[in-house]
Amino acid sequence: MTKKERYEFVINYFQLHAPDAETELIYDDPFQLLVAVILSAQCTDVRVNMTTPKIFQKFPTAQKMAKAEFNDLFPLIKSISYPNNKTKHLIGMAKMLLEKFNGIVPMTVDELVQLPGVGRKTANVITSVIDQQPNMAVDTHVFRVSARIGLTTHAKTPLATEQQLIKNIPQELIHKAHHWLILHGRYVCVARNPKCDVCGLKEICKYYSTK
Repeated sequence: MTKKERYEFVINYFQLHAPDAETELIYDDPFQLLVAVILSAQCTDVRVNMTTPKIFQKFPTAQKMAKAEFNDLFPLIKSISYPNNKTKHLIGMAKMLLEKFNGIVPMTVDELVQLPGVGRKTANVITSVIDQQPNMAVDTHVFRVSARIGLTTHAKTPLATEQQLIKNIPQELIHKAHHWLILHGRYVCVARNPKCDVCGLKEICKYYSTK
């Protein structure tokens, strides 16, 4: 099977079985999504969604969060991984949004990565989810699933994975393919004991063929 055929099979499968795939983070506007994605680093979306309602109730906007003291925000996110750093990042992010971007979440990766707590993966999530830009956020699920299926080869870094995926996925589907791969990794192609018996991709999966 050629790489082109493998990609076509995977894309056709997900278009049929997950046509409406989207982020599982709960948010009302770009600022709330940015907060949620910063919190989601090395933390589950389930935990983030349990935590954000109280944050958004008290700090619904960048203007409100920028005025927060560390001890105002920290108690609301102490159940999240790395709460010290994330508290500082959120307050710093809100302040920079006001100072540099008039309180509006920018929609380019280059601008977003200037914000505290925002790396390339987070910037790709924001621009692809909010603006449907053809940016591929590579988290641990995307990295693992892409390699197992055989969509990527010898990709040692998230950036290498990102570059291979966007080269081979039609531009108009990249923002959705991000969710296809994440959700497949979260519920089927899990890190330990992947559920190959219920996976619709096993017939073209390189990992499965070696089992």
